[in-house]
This record gives sequence, structure tokens and C-alpha cells, in this order.
Amino acid sequence: MTDPVDDLRAAERRLQAAQLAGDADALDRLLDDRLIFTLGVDGNTYTKQDDLALQRSGTQSLTRVEEEDLQVFVEGTTGVTWFLGRLAGTFAGEPFQAQMRYTRTWIRDDPHGWRVVAAHASQVPES
Repeated sequence: MTDPVDDLRAAERRLQAAQLAGDADALDRLLDDRLIFTLGVDGNTYTKQDDLALQRSGTQSLTRVEEEDLQVFVEGTTGVTWFLGRLAGTFAGEPFQAQMRYTRTWIRDDPHGWRVVAAHASQVPES
């Protein structure tokens, strides 16, 4: 039996890899259908379908997802990850790069494994 913290850490890193690859199918498996994502830049909320549409349309394309710090907490079938890292790519044809912090709440069940149900992202001032 695997350690739940290690299992969630691996799921978080699969999510990062799927973001970098623009792999909407992998993201579909890692995001819960009820996902609500809050973007700190504008305070708006987005759904799983919004996220997948960005990937499938090519509106967002990442060229860098570099983890600088990752903290993981698990209690039963609920987990939280705190990611700090650098992202780069294009959004709507415009290049961007930023240091970002993501807080993700995950749920786990047997048929699906770990899936993100809530997330928040904020840009972090460069240090």
C-alpha cells in the first residue's frame, strides 16, 4: 500500500506534466467535474470545462512549469497541495512568465484516484 502523501504528490506532479504538455485528456482525468478554479489575477472563477477548453483550443500553451516548492497534506480522502513555481508560455497569443502559487484541494475515490475539486492561483512578486 502506498503512502497517501506520496500518492497525492505524484498526482500533483502528473497535473503539472499535463499542464506543460497541454494534455487535455490527462487533465480531464485529474480534474473533478465540480471543479471551481479561482484566478487571483482577476478574481474570476472558472470550471473544469473552461480549463479544458483553454487547453483544447490552444489559447493557453505552457513552455515552462518549474516546481520550486511543494507541500502536501492528506486527511482521509481529502488532500491539499501548495505549489510554488515558475510558469511561462503564451495566453491568447501573448507571451507571459510568472512566479505562481497554487493551492489545490483534492478528493480521492477508488474509481478515479486523486482529482482536483477546488483551486486558487495567485501571482507571487519576484524575489
